[in-house]
Amino acid sequence: MSTPQGIPSVDLSDFVSGDENRKKQFIADLGKAYEEIGFVALKNHQVSKELIDTVYDYNARFFALPKDIKKKYEIAEIAGQRGYTSFGKEHAKGKTAGDLKEFWHFGQFVDDDPQRKASYPDNVPVEELPEYLSVGKKTYQALESTGTKMLQAIALYLGLDEFYFDKYVHNGNSILRPIHYPPVETLKTDAVRAGEHEDINLITLLVGASADGLQVLNKQGEWKSVTAIEDHIVVNVGDMLQRLTNNKLRSTTHRVINPPAENMGTSRYSIPFFLHPVSEMPLNCLAETIDENHPKQYDDISAGDYLTERLIEIGLK
Repeated sequence: MSTPQGIPSVDLSDFVSGDENRKKQFIADLGKAYEEIGFVALKNHQVSKELIDTVYDYNARFFALPKDIKKKYEIAEIAGQRGYTSFGKEHAKGKTAGDLKEFWHFGQFVDDDPQRKASYPDNVPVEELPEYLSVGKKTYQALESTGTKMLQAIALYLGLDEFYFDKYVHNGNSILRPIHYPPVETLKTDAVRAGEHEDINLITLLVGASADGLQVLNKQGEWKSVTAIEDHIVVNVGDMLQRLTNNKLRSTTHRVINPPAENMGTSRYSIPFFLHPVSEMPLNCLAETIDENHPKQYDDISAGDYLTERLIEIGLK
């Protein structure tokens, strides 16, 4: 397990190779990284460079649209679950200053469960960019497939059945979030591109970024920069998985800092995929993670109720 740019690197081809020794080593390396820092860089994932380049191109084209056009796609009654969220609306938990970003949400594409489909808001087509929705769907499903493999490895590391998570993440409430961080107008601001936070979900898969800025907080209390690593995506633990594993796997605090003065006039784009389960999944601490030295740390709660709590805390609901 190498450590490019300060976080461990793992190779998904080891897990799916059919070679039991390679598979076991991948599981061990992944578990160690998630216990120690909560982040890995993943290579040989299932998202092609061509698709990544295409979705980044469409994201830039959407965010370049006039403000009044983008506002057509901001749907207040669904708390930002689909479509556009305007600049500065979201903030980190415990903060009041809005983050210096605007973003779009693609949600689940359900085609085999009418009842589940009816429980989710519809994805939002963009009249000015008719192909944006289909490109988003392809990206969403490629990342969902990769994330499901990662959760299979995590399940084995925890002593669970390999496919423990599959039934919970199939048609789950996952979100693909293309983000635009516009040029920063002044260095004299309390707001940052993304305030320090932990992700809500099980795991997050981050497809590159057009500029530096992502930092993670290590066990020594030091902020470490994570730069884009060629042919890798970054995959980190979220609070739902930390809660489920009774703090065995750690949800790492991270942020996106403002650019230095010489780069203030440039935009930054990134595309995180927040892998969520279905709302009825119990996040009760797993029995496998509780013992005399590790007492239960969290009250029982469902994924849906926990998500609602957190959306209220960050200003989206």
